[in-house]
Amino acid sequence: MKNEKVLKIGLPKGSLQEATFRMFRKAGFNVTLPSERSYFPSIDDPQIDPVLLRAQEMSRYVADGALDCGITGNDWILENKSKVVRITDLVYAKQSLNKVRWVLAVPEKSGMKSPRDLQNKRIATELVEVTREYFKKHKVNVDVEFSWGATEVKVNSGLVDAIVELTETGRSLRANKLEEIATICESTSQFIANVKSYQDGWKRAKMEEIVLLLQGAIAAEGKVGMKLNVKKSDLNKVIALLPALKKPTVSGLSAEGWFAIETIIDEKIVRKLIPALKKAGAVGIIEYPLNKLIY
Repeated sequence: MKNEKVLKIGLPKGSLQEATFRMFRKAGFNVTLPSERSYFPSIDDPQIDPVLLRAQEMSRYVADGALDCGITGNDWILENKSKVVRITDLVYAKQSLNKVRWVLAVPEKSGMKSPRDLQNKRIATELVEVTREYFKKHKVNVDVEFSWGATEVKVNSGLVDAIVELTETGRSLRANKLEEIATICESTSQFIANVKSYQDGWKRAKMEEIVLLLQGAIAAEGKVGMKLNVKKSDLNKVIALLPALKKPTVSGLSAEGWFAIETIIDEKIVRKLIPALKKAGAVGIIEYPLNKLIY
């Protein structure tokens, strides 16, 4: 019998797709695509019906109820002026879901140093409405036009005077001899829901279940678990070496005068920590990966 309770969820296609799929897999959901051209992933949960959409469109379809929930950037929620429930941020640099910025950029030798210098100038961007609101707030009259892509090229070719473009590191702007003179807005990936769907008891519970697991998967990124044994005489100096989320778990072993320690640490410090622990008297050191970390 077909499951009547189904949550329709939108997953971002494009630059966030692989990071999102990876995050879902760590959360415990096996998400796969039948082919590279498919827009309908399969998932090993009959209560979830996923579809791939561009992040730019996601909030509109969630807002109008075509989707119950989805993952998109705060920038596109603002751009589309979508009335949705923002359930949580999904931010972790290693997942490529880190915070990004939309910046106002001009040619390096233009002499323009602030947004006010753009009075009566032409600006190209994909984030049209947010850009217009920004300049309206600053009482600067500009002509903002939509850009379908290759936005950086339009400045150097003389088609526009400036651009508003998405950046994480600024390398692409510098490569095109552009410099940023203002941040228009910052954005993070967010798990959003349709207002009506979020009021449905079953759908809300299902969304919160997914979010809990996703947050656990993100929190576990870059961390590992560690177990080790130590004699009572070395216990304090070993514990002093361990950076823990709160405090390491210490329990007595059947062998008198020995203790077992378990903790969670940042993976990047393991290679320096293990030799120090061994020198301090720890034995039976085990490092293991983490899929989820629920606080």
